[in-house]
Amino acid sequence: MNVADSGQTPADPDRLRRFDRAFHPVEAAVADLRIPGAVLGIVERGGGRVVRATGSAQLVPKARPMRVETWFDLASLTKVIFTTPRILALAESGVIDLDAPLISVLPDLRQYDDKAWERKVTFRQCLGHQTPFPAVVPIYTYGRDADLLRAFILQREWPAGDPVYSDINFILLGLAMERLNGQTIRQMDPGAGFAFSADPDAAAATEDCTWRHRVLSGEVHDDNCAALQGAGHAGLFGTAGSILDFAQGLLEGTAASERAITLMRQPLSATRTHGWERPHEGWSGGLLCSPGTIGHTGFTGTGLWIDFDRGKAWTLLTNRIHPTRHFDSGIASLRQLVGDLVNGA
Repeated sequence: MNVADSGQTPADPDRLRRFDRAFHPVEAAVADLRIPGAVLGIVERGGGRVVRATGSAQLVPKARPMRVETWFDLASLTKVIFTTPRILALAESGVIDLDAPLISVLPDLRQYDDKAWERKVTFRQCLGHQTPFPAVVPIYTYGRDADLLRAFILQREWPAGDPVYSDINFILLGLAMERLNGQTIRQMDPGAGFAFSADPDAAAATEDCTWRHRVLSGEVHDDNCAALQGAGHAGLFGTAGSILDFAQGLLEGTAASERAITLMRQPLSATRTHGWERPHEGWSGGLLCSPGTIGHTGFTGTGLWIDFDRGKAWTLLTNRIHPTRHFDSGIASLRQLVGDLVNGA
Protein backbone atom coordinates (compact mmCIF):
# COMPACT_ATOMS: atom_id res chain seq x y z
CA MET A 1 0.00 0.00 0.00
CA ASN A 2 1.34 3.39 -1.01
CA VAL A 3 1.44 5.97 1.78
CA ALA A 4 2.98 9.42 1.43
CA ASP A 5 3.12 12.58 3.51
CA SER A 6 3.56 16.11 2.30
CA GLY A 7 3.14 19.68 3.46
CA GLN A 8 3.93 21.39 6.69
CA THR A 9 3.62 18.97 9.58
CA PRO A 10 2.27 20.70 12.70
CA ALA A 11 4.87 20.91 15.45
CA ASP A 12 2.27 19.99 18.07
CA PRO A 13 2.51 16.16 18.47
CA ASP A 14 -1.12 16.00 19.56
CA ARG A 15 -2.21 17.47 16.22
CA LEU A 16 -0.20 14.90 14.33
CA ARG A 17 -1.64 12.09 16.49
CA ARG A 18 -5.12 13.38 15.71
CA PHE A 19 -4.30 13.29 12.00
CA ASP A 20 -2.99 9.74 12.34
CA ARG A 21 -6.23 8.68 14.05
CA ALA A 22 -8.32 10.33 11.32
CA PHE A 23 -6.25 8.66 8.60
CA HIS A 24 -6.61 5.18 10.06
CA PRO A 25 -10.20 4.55 8.83
CA VAL A 26 -9.17 5.87 5.40
CA GLU A 27 -6.43 3.25 5.24
CA ALA A 28 -8.91 0.63 6.46
CA ALA A 29 -11.39 1.53 3.71
CA VAL A 30 -8.65 0.99 1.12
CA ALA A 31 -7.52 -2.26 2.73
CA ASP A 32 -11.13 -3.50 2.75
CA LEU A 33 -11.42 -2.66 -0.97
CA ARG A 34 -14.20 -0.15 -0.29
CA ILE A 35 -12.31 2.59 -2.15
CA PRO A 36 -9.24 2.32 -4.41
CA GLY A 37 -7.37 5.21 -2.82
CA ALA A 38 -7.58 8.51 -1.00
CA VAL A 39 -5.84 11.70 0.04
CA LEU A 40 -6.57 13.33 3.40
CA GLY A 41 -5.38 16.83 4.16
CA ILE A 42 -5.79 19.23 7.09
CA VAL A 43 -4.81 22.89 7.25
CA GLU A 44 -5.02 25.41 10.07
CA ARG A 45 -5.41 29.15 10.07
CA GLY A 46 -1.81 30.32 10.04
CA GLY A 47 -0.51 27.51 7.83
CA GLY A 48 -0.01 24.25 9.73
CA ARG A 49 -0.71 21.49 7.24
CA VAL A 50 -0.53 17.70 6.82
CA VAL A 51 -1.45 15.81 3.64
CA ARG A 52 -1.25 12.03 3.23
CA ALA A 53 -2.13 9.62 0.41
CA THR A 54 -2.85 5.91 0.36
CA GLY A 55 -3.94 3.26 -2.11
CA SER A 56 -4.34 3.52 -5.87
CA ALA A 57 -5.22 6.35 -8.20
CA GLN A 58 -6.28 3.78 -10.78
CA LEU A 59 -6.93 0.04 -10.85
CA VAL A 60 -8.08 -0.64 -14.43
CA PRO A 61 -7.05 -0.91 -17.16
CA LYS A 62 -3.71 -0.20 -15.48
CA ALA A 63 -2.65 0.29 -11.88
CA ARG A 64 -1.21 3.57 -10.60
CA PRO A 65 -0.44 4.61 -7.01
CA MET A 66 -2.23 7.47 -5.30
CA ARG A 67 0.02 10.44 -4.53
CA VAL A 68 -0.48 13.62 -2.54
CA GLU A 69 -0.13 15.51 -5.84
CA THR A 70 -2.85 13.47 -7.61
CA TRP A 71 -5.47 15.54 -9.42
CA PHE A 72 -9.12 14.80 -8.65
CA ASP A 73 -12.35 15.41 -10.48
CA LEU A 74 -13.92 17.53 -7.75
CA ALA A 75 -17.50 17.09 -8.99
CA SER A 76 -19.89 19.21 -6.89
CA LEU A 77 -17.07 20.93 -5.03
CA THR A 78 -17.16 23.01 -8.23
CA LYS A 79 -20.30 24.60 -6.81
CA VAL A 80 -18.52 26.05 -3.78
CA ILE A 81 -14.94 26.54 -5.00
CA PHE A 82 -15.72 27.96 -8.44
CA THR A 83 -19.33 29.08 -8.91
CA THR A 84 -20.41 30.38 -5.50
CA PRO A 85 -17.49 32.80 -4.98
CA ARG A 86 -17.98 34.23 -8.47
CA ILE A 87 -21.73 34.70 -8.07
CA LEU A 88 -21.18 36.40 -4.71
CA ALA A 89 -18.49 38.65 -6.23
CA LEU A 90 -20.88 39.66 -9.03
CA ALA A 91 -23.47 40.56 -6.41
CA GLU A 92 -21.00 42.55 -4.32
CA SER A 93 -19.89 44.53 -7.37
CA GLY A 94 -23.51 45.35 -8.21
CA VAL A 95 -23.62 43.38 -11.46
CA ILE A 96 -26.44 41.18 -10.15
CA ASP A 97 -28.90 41.34 -7.27
CA LEU A 98 -29.10 38.05 -5.37
CA ASP A 99 -32.82 38.58 -4.80
CA ALA A 100 -33.53 39.39 -8.43
CA PRO A 101 -34.88 36.63 -10.68
CA LEU A 102 -32.49 34.84 -13.02
CA ILE A 103 -34.32 36.45 -15.94
CA SER A 104 -32.53 39.70 -15.07
CA VAL A 105 -29.55 38.04 -16.77
CA LEU A 106 -31.29 35.19 -18.63
CA PRO A 107 -34.40 36.92 -20.06
CA ASP A 108 -34.96 33.95 -22.37
CA LEU A 109 -35.54 31.53 -19.49
CA ARG A 110 -39.00 30.04 -20.28
CA GLN A 111 -39.46 32.98 -22.65
CA TYR A 112 -42.61 31.52 -24.23
CA ASP A 113 -44.55 31.60 -20.94
CA ASP A 114 -44.19 34.83 -19.01
CA LYS A 115 -46.13 33.31 -16.08
CA ALA A 116 -43.84 30.28 -15.72
CA TRP A 117 -42.61 29.66 -12.18
CA GLU A 118 -39.04 29.27 -13.46
CA ARG A 119 -39.04 33.00 -14.35
CA LYS A 120 -39.48 33.89 -10.68
CA VAL A 121 -36.49 31.89 -9.36
CA THR A 122 -33.77 34.10 -7.85
CA PHE A 123 -30.01 33.83 -7.64
CA ARG A 124 -30.18 33.45 -3.85
CA GLN A 125 -32.72 30.64 -4.10
CA CYS A 126 -30.44 28.77 -6.50
CA LEU A 127 -27.44 29.24 -4.20
CA GLY A 128 -29.42 27.79 -1.29
CA HIS A 129 -31.21 25.04 -3.25
CA GLN A 130 -34.57 26.57 -2.38
CA THR A 131 -36.20 26.08 -5.77
CA PRO A 132 -38.71 23.51 -7.11
CA PHE A 133 -36.26 22.06 -9.65
CA PRO A 134 -35.97 18.25 -9.62
CA ALA A 135 -32.99 16.63 -7.91
CA VAL A 136 -31.57 14.64 -10.83
CA VAL A 137 -32.17 15.03 -14.55
CA PRO A 138 -30.19 13.13 -17.23
CA ILE A 139 -29.80 16.11 -19.57
CA TYR A 140 -27.03 14.33 -21.45
CA THR A 141 -29.51 11.80 -22.82
CA TYR A 142 -31.07 14.54 -24.97
CA GLY A 143 -27.96 14.83 -27.14
CA ARG A 144 -24.36 15.99 -27.25
CA ASP A 145 -24.77 19.40 -28.88
CA ALA A 146 -23.77 21.72 -26.02
CA ASP A 147 -25.50 24.82 -27.42
CA LEU A 148 -28.70 22.90 -28.09
CA LEU A 149 -28.65 21.50 -24.55
CA ARG A 150 -28.25 25.01 -23.14
CA ALA A 151 -31.33 26.08 -25.09
CA PHE A 152 -33.17 22.98 -23.86
CA ILE A 153 -32.36 23.82 -20.22
CA LEU A 154 -33.65 27.37 -20.65
CA GLN A 155 -36.85 26.43 -22.49
CA ARG A 156 -37.88 23.19 -20.85
CA GLU A 157 -41.02 23.18 -18.73
CA TRP A 158 -39.44 21.73 -15.59
CA PRO A 159 -41.49 19.54 -13.26
CA ALA A 160 -41.91 21.40 -9.96
CA GLY A 161 -41.62 19.79 -6.54
CA ASP A 162 -40.53 20.50 -3.01
CA PRO A 163 -37.14 22.24 -2.70
CA VAL A 164 -34.30 19.71 -2.88
CA TYR A 165 -30.59 19.76 -3.62
CA SER A 166 -30.52 20.10 -7.41
CA ASP A 167 -27.74 20.49 -9.94
CA ILE A 168 -30.14 22.52 -12.09
CA ASN A 169 -29.74 25.44 -9.66
CA PHE A 170 -26.02 25.68 -10.35
CA ILE A 171 -26.30 24.84 -14.03
CA LEU A 172 -28.49 27.94 -14.34
CA LEU A 173 -26.07 30.02 -12.26
CA GLY A 174 -23.33 28.85 -14.62
CA LEU A 175 -25.38 29.89 -17.64
CA ALA A 176 -25.83 33.33 -16.07
CA MET A 177 -22.06 33.60 -15.56
CA GLU A 178 -21.47 32.62 -19.18
CA ARG A 179 -23.95 35.25 -20.38
CA LEU A 180 -22.36 37.97 -18.26
CA ASN A 181 -18.80 37.04 -19.18
CA GLY A 182 -19.44 36.42 -22.86
CA GLN A 183 -17.55 33.14 -22.67
CA THR A 184 -18.16 29.53 -21.71
CA ILE A 185 -17.26 28.14 -18.30
CA ARG A 186 -14.27 26.32 -19.74
CA GLN A 187 -12.96 29.57 -21.21
CA MET A 188 -12.98 31.17 -17.74
CA ASP A 189 -10.07 31.21 -15.28
CA PRO A 190 -10.65 28.24 -12.94
CA GLY A 191 -8.51 29.79 -10.20
CA ALA A 192 -4.99 29.18 -8.94
CA GLY A 193 -4.23 25.47 -8.67
CA PHE A 194 -7.40 24.39 -10.45
CA ALA A 195 -8.29 23.34 -14.01
CA PHE A 196 -11.14 21.89 -16.06
CA SER A 197 -9.16 18.81 -17.04
CA ALA A 198 -5.98 17.03 -15.96
CA ASP A 199 -3.20 14.83 -17.28
CA PRO A 200 -4.75 11.34 -17.27
CA ASP A 201 -1.57 9.87 -15.79
CA ALA A 202 -1.62 12.40 -12.95
CA ALA A 203 -5.33 12.14 -12.10
CA ALA A 204 -7.43 9.78 -10.02
CA ALA A 205 -9.49 7.65 -12.39
CA THR A 206 -13.25 7.69 -12.01
CA GLU A 207 -15.80 5.49 -13.76
CA ASP A 208 -15.72 3.10 -16.67
CA CYS A 209 -18.36 5.20 -18.41
CA THR A 210 -21.14 3.26 -20.10
CA TRP A 211 -21.91 5.91 -22.73
CA ARG A 212 -18.39 7.19 -23.39
CA HIS A 213 -17.08 3.61 -23.45
CA ARG A 214 -13.84 4.20 -21.54
CA VAL A 215 -12.40 4.58 -18.07
CA LEU A 216 -12.38 8.30 -17.33
CA SER A 217 -9.25 9.93 -16.01
CA GLY A 218 -8.50 13.63 -16.29
CA GLU A 219 -11.83 14.33 -18.02
CA VAL A 220 -15.03 15.24 -16.25
CA HIS A 221 -17.11 12.37 -14.94
CA ASP A 222 -20.40 14.23 -14.50
CA ASP A 223 -22.53 13.25 -17.49
CA ASN A 224 -24.40 16.54 -17.81
CA CYS A 225 -21.26 18.63 -17.45
CA ALA A 226 -19.54 16.54 -20.11
CA ALA A 227 -22.44 16.97 -22.55
CA LEU A 228 -22.61 20.72 -21.85
CA GLN A 229 -18.82 20.98 -22.28
CA GLY A 230 -18.56 22.82 -18.98
CA ALA A 231 -21.12 23.88 -16.38
CA GLY A 232 -21.52 25.61 -13.04
CA HIS A 233 -22.32 22.51 -11.01
CA ALA A 234 -19.32 20.26 -11.78
CA GLY A 235 -16.17 19.97 -13.87
CA LEU A 236 -13.43 21.48 -11.71
CA PHE A 237 -10.20 19.56 -11.10
CA GLY A 238 -7.73 20.16 -8.29
CA THR A 239 -5.32 18.59 -5.83
CA ALA A 240 -5.48 18.35 -2.06
CA GLY A 241 -2.94 21.17 -1.94
CA SER A 242 -4.99 23.54 -4.10
CA ILE A 243 -8.14 22.78 -2.10
CA LEU A 244 -6.37 23.44 1.20
CA ASP A 245 -4.93 26.68 -0.21
CA PHE A 246 -8.47 27.76 -1.07
CA ALA A 247 -9.76 26.76 2.37
CA GLN A 248 -6.90 28.53 4.13
CA GLY A 249 -7.68 31.64 2.08
CA LEU A 250 -11.25 31.58 3.38
CA LEU A 251 -10.08 31.02 6.96
CA GLU A 252 -7.70 33.97 6.67
CA GLY A 253 -10.03 36.18 4.64
CA THR A 254 -7.88 36.36 1.51
CA ALA A 255 -9.77 34.05 -0.89
CA ALA A 256 -12.94 36.15 -0.91
CA SER A 257 -14.25 39.40 0.52
CA GLU A 258 -15.46 39.62 4.11
CA ARG A 259 -19.01 40.08 2.82
CA ALA A 260 -18.80 36.99 0.60
CA ILE A 261 -17.41 34.85 3.42
CA THR A 262 -20.20 36.07 5.69
CA LEU A 263 -22.77 34.96 3.11
CA MET A 264 -21.07 31.58 2.72
CA ARG A 265 -21.63 31.11 6.45
CA GLN A 266 -25.09 32.69 6.64
CA PRO A 267 -27.90 30.13 7.03
CA LEU A 268 -30.57 30.08 4.35
CA SER A 269 -32.23 26.95 5.73
CA ALA A 270 -31.68 24.28 8.36
CA THR A 271 -29.11 22.61 6.11
CA ARG A 272 -27.82 25.24 3.65
CA THR A 273 -26.02 28.56 3.41
CA HIS A 274 -25.18 30.47 0.23
CA GLY A 275 -23.72 27.58 -1.76
CA TRP A 276 -22.53 25.48 1.17
CA GLU A 277 -23.97 22.92 3.56
CA ARG A 278 -24.07 23.63 7.29
CA PRO A 279 -24.03 21.21 10.25
CA HIS A 280 -27.25 19.27 10.78
CA GLU A 281 -28.22 15.79 11.85
CA GLY A 282 -26.58 13.22 9.61
CA TRP A 283 -24.47 15.68 7.62
CA SER A 284 -21.18 14.69 6.04
CA GLY A 285 -18.89 16.52 8.47
CA GLY A 286 -19.73 14.37 11.49
CA LEU A 287 -21.17 15.13 14.91
CA LEU A 288 -18.36 17.19 16.40
CA CYS A 289 -18.12 20.15 14.02
CA SER A 290 -18.58 23.56 15.57
CA PRO A 291 -21.64 25.57 14.51
CA GLY A 292 -19.27 27.73 12.46
CA THR A 293 -18.48 24.95 9.98
CA ILE A 294 -19.44 24.80 6.32
CA GLY A 295 -18.83 21.89 3.98
CA HIS A 296 -19.66 20.23 0.70
CA THR A 297 -19.16 16.88 -1.00
CA GLY A 298 -18.74 15.68 -4.57
CA PHE A 299 -20.24 12.58 -6.21
CA THR A 300 -16.84 11.26 -7.30
CA GLY A 301 -15.87 10.86 -3.64
CA THR A 302 -14.54 14.29 -2.72
CA GLY A 303 -15.27 16.61 0.19
CA LEU A 304 -14.18 19.82 1.92
CA TRP A 305 -15.13 21.12 5.37
CA ILE A 306 -14.09 24.48 6.87
CA ASP A 307 -14.48 25.16 10.59
CA PHE A 308 -14.21 28.92 11.07
CA ASP A 309 -14.71 28.73 14.84
CA ARG A 310 -11.72 26.40 15.32
CA GLY A 311 -9.68 27.84 12.48
CA LYS A 312 -9.10 24.65 10.51
CA ALA A 313 -10.24 22.83 7.40
CA TRP A 314 -9.95 19.30 6.07
CA THR A 315 -10.43 17.63 2.72
CA LEU A 316 -10.98 13.95 2.01
CA LEU A 317 -10.52 13.07 -1.65
CA THR A 318 -11.29 9.58 -2.88
CA ASN A 319 -11.93 7.85 -6.21
CA ARG A 320 -14.78 5.86 -4.72
CA ILE A 321 -16.61 5.43 -8.08
CA HIS A 322 -13.64 3.77 -9.80
CA PRO A 323 -14.30 1.65 -11.74
CA THR A 324 -18.07 1.83 -11.05
CA ARG A 325 -20.56 3.90 -9.10
CA HIS A 326 -22.77 0.84 -8.59
CA PHE A 327 -21.10 -0.28 -5.37
CA ASP A 328 -21.59 0.67 -1.73
CA SER A 329 -18.25 2.25 -0.86
CA GLY A 330 -19.38 3.36 2.59
CA ILE A 331 -18.26 6.91 1.74
CA ALA A 332 -20.99 8.58 3.82
CA SER A 333 -20.00 6.92 7.09
CA LEU A 334 -16.28 7.29 6.26
CA ARG A 335 -16.66 11.05 5.84
CA GLN A 336 -18.51 11.36 9.14
CA LEU A 337 -15.99 9.24 11.02
CA VAL A 338 -13.03 11.17 9.62
CA GLY A 339 -14.72 14.43 10.56
CA ASP A 340 -15.24 13.28 14.14
CA LEU A 341 -11.64 12.11 14.43
CA VAL A 342 -10.31 15.34 12.95
CA ASN A 343 -12.28 17.13 15.66
CA GLY A 344 -10.86 15.01 18.43
CA ALA A 345 -13.26 12.11 19.05
